[in-house]
Amino acid sequence: MQSSYSSKFWVTLVAGLGIVAGQAQAEPTDWEIDPEHFSIAFEAGHIGFQSQLGFFLEGSGRFSYDPDTQELFSGQVEIQAESVFTNHDDRDDHLRGRDFLSARRNPIIVFEAGEYTPASEAGGIGILKGNLTIIGETHPVELRVSVNKQGRYPFGHRRETLGISAVATINRSLWGMDYGVSNNMVGDEVKLRFEFEALQI
Repeated sequence: MQSSYSSKFWVTLVAGLGIVAGQAQAEPTDWEIDPEHFSIAFEAGHIGFQSQLGFFLEGSGRFSYDPDTQELFSGQVEIQAESVFTNHDDRDDHLRGRDFLSARRNPIIVFEAGEYTPASEAGGIGILKGNLTIIGETHPVELRVSVNKQGRYPFGHRRETLGISAVATINRSLWGMDYGVSNNMVGDEVKLRFEFEALQI
């Protein structure tokens, strides 16, 4: 009887430890985007002659993500609208104004992450759905995400680092930015691209 009780005890204990270990693996890891390695680019057509490139120079973000299970628990990115840059002062002032970003009244562009479907194979493309808020309007967007690399950084901070690329295409008129759309002076379709390194907190 004692031997049977002892066996049951150890089986129960091992099973319990297994559950605890499983729970530990499932817990999210917090990551913060490194502002020194965060590029936010956009592209929009100009009168059909060319695609104008631009950047937002200031942004930040944090997210909770388990690299082992590839599960995203939450995430948010904030972009300073005033930091828009296209290498032309008058154009940048126009983009900050009422026809586009209305940056004085709406200083922050926010992306709130939602459902994430990871790539089915290494090096593939995952799909991230979320909500994008610009000039007070919030609408769903879908990003194609590539997790490029994970590992200990080889110099400097030497922290665990994730390298991520993401792209999306939106129609800016959905957010009320319809300047130049009707006469095709400025394209409605805007391509967005995000490149960043995130550090484990």
